Amino acid sequence: VGIGSGKANETSVAVEKAFQSAKKNMQYVNIVGSTIPHEVEGKFATSTILLLPAKEGTGVIAGGAVRAVIDLAGIKDIVTKSYGGRNKINTVKATLNGLTSLRTREQVAALRGLKPEEV
Repeated sequence: VGIGSGKANETSVAVEKAFQSAKKNMQYVNIVGSTIPHEVEGKFATSTILLLPAKEGTGVIAGGAVRAVIDLAGIKDIVTKSYGGRNKINTVKATLNGLTSLRTREQVAALRGLKPEEV
């Protein structure tokens, strides 16, 4: 997933700049099945987003800008809650901060020098 913004006098030029910026800022998101591996909180400025894993079939329970990021990340089942500021740009950045801080069991085990079953 990547986020970007661009400014220009014409809308089409601004959209193209934002698209190029987003392509440069692509980041990987760890998912397990159709949801996230664990609960996580993302923060940026005054916006805080709580991301919770959900059972299969729950769907995406998120609003506005958060839903767009979650859909683009390919996550099918998740519950989110937004706290603090409602600015769309800050909300998107907080969501991306939360998603990029996710770690799978295998990644945590590798960092600790253990087997995945031991974590």
